[in-house]
Amino acid sequence: MPIQKTQIAVAGAGTVGQMHIALAQGSPRCALSAVVDPSPAAQCIAQAAGVPWFTSLHDLLAVSEPDGVVLATPNHLHVPQALQCIEAGLPILLEKPIATSVAQGTQLLKVVQATGARVLIGHHRAHSPIMAQAKAVVDSGRLGQLVAIMGSATFFKPDEYFDSAPWRREKGAGPILINMIHEVHNLRMLCGEVAAVQAFASHAARGFEVEDTVAINLRFASGVLGTFLLSDTAACPRSWEQTSQENPAYTSYADEDCYVITGTHGSLSVPTMRLKTYASDAKRSWWQPFDTSVVDLARDDPLKHQLEHFGAVIRGEAVPRVTAHDGLQNLRVTEAIADAARTGQIIHL
Repeated sequence: MPIQKTQIAVAGAGTVGQMHIALAQGSPRCALSAVVDPSPAAQCIAQAAGVPWFTSLHDLLAVSEPDGVVLATPNHLHVPQALQCIEAGLPILLEKPIATSVAQGTQLLKVVQATGARVLIGHHRAHSPIMAQAKAVVDSGRLGQLVAIMGSATFFKPDEYFDSAPWRREKGAGPILINMIHEVHNLRMLCGEVAAVQAFASHAARGFEVEDTVAINLRFASGVLGTFLLSDTAACPRSWEQTSQENPAYTSYADEDCYVITGTHGSLSVPTMRLKTYASDAKRSWWQPFDTSVVDLARDDPLKHQLEHFGAVIRGEAVPRVTAHDGLQNLRVTEAIADAARTGQIIHL
């Protein structure tokens, strides 16, 4: 008997939405049922995929009820469209950020908790085999008690990135709000909840209204301390995109890392997965050599794993790996970093 595929509609046919559309078409367990987007380009995408095209969720729900919906729409639509789907009883994969503000995200979380809605937030790196393996090493105790994490997201965005969307130069944009939320979830996966942040921001390189470079300090509830360097004007490939080899759109450098996790017994560099540990407690000293190895890893597309996980959530086979609570915490930490950079104060969460 052929497998009955889980029917998924994708709302939003921009760059990210098109990735979801392609993955749904190629999935062994899921199928694309419709495309929802008012643009004429989306109509062409739906026609090419051989599925119905709708200009709004209202029109979709008036004539069809998919098993689940991917919301890859503009950020300001996330909460109202999520609430619309929840009211219709539909599971959703809601792209990050969960909302445009912590207040809005809190409103949505309350509804999710009250209704028991199945909501998966699209922090796709949570589905990365790299992150799964790094977390497994941390959880195994091989590094000892965690002490610190050093991270970076340094890359160079060309002029056309800003010329094509001038809003990226203005307040409400900048790498803290656009890029850092991706990193926050990874840091929380590895080190737990963030308790406080402080930050220095600069726009000296580009001179835009928004920052181009940020130095961030983090204190985790566990006592772990972290530093993070973020810049969209640094010609340096120590970013997830340029080291993980997960997105072929970016040139990757297999010898570079973007995270170093350190403990009392050793350290793990990610994503090269280079592991350095002492042979025994008695040999823990900066005068003694480390045992060195590389943790085995099978790289794969986290977006593909995320879609299959969403299908399992829809079918009741799994609970969301990234919950609405997680999405709100990621946004809360990101907003705190922006506030810390703006005020010069330590922000406690």
